[in-house]
Amino acid sequence: TAYYLQKFVVYRKRKIFFGKQTVFDLMDVIKKHREDKFLVPCTDIHKQDIFELLDEEKIFYSKAVIYKTVASDLSGLANVNYDLLVFFSPSGIKSLTKNFPTFKQNNTRIAAFGPTTAQAVLDAGLRLDIQAPIPAAPSMTMALEQYIKKENKG
Repeated sequence: TAYYLQKFVVYRKRKIFFGKQTVFDLMDVIKKHREDKFLVPCTDIHKQDIFELLDEEKIFYSKAVIYKTVASDLSGLANVNYDLLVFFSPSGIKSLTKNFPTFKQNNTRIAAFGPTTAQAVLDAGLRLDIQAPIPAAPSMTMALEQYIKKENKG
């Protein structure tokens, strides 16, 4: 979002900053400009830790919900069986349970990226087979590769 604004939007006397990965990368810059007003773009489903930190630091900001997360209609896939389902956000788990309320995991393996997604898998009563990032597998691809190698040895 910040890159787009810098490149394509004409602005005067506005500062646009972005971090490497998270808002926490920006806290030093934000603190240097604590008298300024900040616009924080986010989704309708977001973690509160960013806003709790800004409140704690007494930073004046406005929240801008720039997109909504909605579950796609996947009813056409009701008779399709998958060996593996990979989820990258808790909203993916919500979509699965909304589209397939009687979903039974059986032999389908489930992979989750990130701790909140992994927790959503468990909260939904599903078995978590593959998790990333972990120290041995910082990416989902590495976690999948390690799982396949492990399963093929057995």
